[in-house]
Amino acid sequence: MIDILNEIIAHKQQEVEQAKAAVAPQVLYKQVEAILDFSVASMKSALTASDSGIIAEFKRKSPSKGWIKEEGQPDIIPLSYQQNGAAALSILTDEKYFGGCDDYIRIARQSGVNIPVLYKNFVIDEYQLFQARLCGASAVLLIAADLTLAECRSLLHTAHELGLEVLLEMHSHEELEYAGLEPDMCGINNRNLGSFVTDVENSFRLAELLPKDVVKVSESGISNPDTVKSLREVGFRGFLIGENFMKTADPGSALREFIEKL
Repeated sequence: MIDILNEIIAHKQQEVEQAKAAVAPQVLYKQVEAILDFSVASMKSALTASDSGIIAEFKRKSPSKGWIKEEGQPDIIPLSYQQNGAAALSILTDEKYFGGCDDYIRIARQSGVNIPVLYKNFVIDEYQLFQARLCGASAVLLIAADLTLAECRSLLHTAHELGLEVLLEMHSHEELEYAGLEPDMCGINNRNLGSFVTDVENSFRLAELLPKDVVKVSESGISNPDTVKSLREVGFRGFLIGENFMKTADPGSALREFIEKL
């Protein structure tokens, strides 16, 4: 089995270098400095206060499934998610593998989205954190499988300096040491990023090993409201759901029906 994660990261390194060549880091940093007076909505607080805790994801494509909703519009679906009860949003910004881009967050904000938005990408360089802040994200995803402990610590520190919260994603028992970096939220990915095999039991297995007071988020493979109820019982406050909604004709309505069953 090809390790898809290694392929994605290799491509992401090239992508970041190309972005730096197009917009020099010092130019990007100055653009971000100009907006640092504007605070962004807290995803951690939104999840803690929410009855549903649903992070609805705008995800048009995946490496394992191909196109899920190629016609999905960033000025329609994210706002519809907000109107139908999402606690927060996740917007894919990886283009090659997930059919996304930074502009989708910008467009969603311009359409009226004001709830927290997670910048969902494979962040390996602090340059991407500045990109996330500039396009209107509230939080960024850092993935333990992509980063050494030292790299993750450095990126987390920079994110906080920019006013961004961090959802730190782990998948295995071995990666749980990353939780010691004290991110704003700890995510357990039920999908193996190497093989893309999904198992929701992963969240149940690892839940009790996370710090007791951290905001816990279960990611991927959640399609049943009963699963959310069970995950809440073991301490999860956030539930990242994308494909389950995006594959329907009206993702916002699908979200509303899901929440009603909760």
